Amino acid sequence: DISGLTPCKESKQFAKREKQSIKKLESSLKIYAADSAPALAINATIEKTKRRFDNYAKQGLLCGADGLPHLIVSGDQRHWGEFITPGILFLYIAGWIGWVGRSYLIAIRDEKKPTQKEIIIDVPLASRLVFRGFSWPIAAYRELLNGELVAKDV
Repeated sequence: DISGLTPCKESKQFAKREKQSIKKLESSLKIYAADSAPALAINATIEKTKRRFDNYAKQGLLCGADGLPHLIVSGDQRHWGEFITPGILFLYIAGWIGWVGRSYLIAIRDEKKPTQKEIIIDVPLASRLVFRGFSWPIAAYRELLNGELVAKDV
């Protein structure tokens, strides 16, 4: 398909990896009694492993010669979901964290001992800012238009 990659559902190495993963878990399962907590946890892990490999095959992911799925970050629209959606989500969450941190520093800068509040976090204040921070793209755009986003004295 792309650069020597093959669909995972057709890849022999991918099937081999699945088989090896399940076999390893099943060998661990033999150590424990059938109804014990570790055995139940291992059985759940086996089911998750089967589901994961099945999902990779169904989603049309492409595997390399090593049998591992590869992300395709070209302009091919069939593979946008592999990179663009997680990428945008990452940028949103990273921006949220940064915006809340920035808001916290702005909120405490006029305190008597702001450095102390950086070391020992004011949890009620930080909690309010976290909940307010989900709309950070709108707030950042508003501050950009108002000229408040960047400090003037820098």
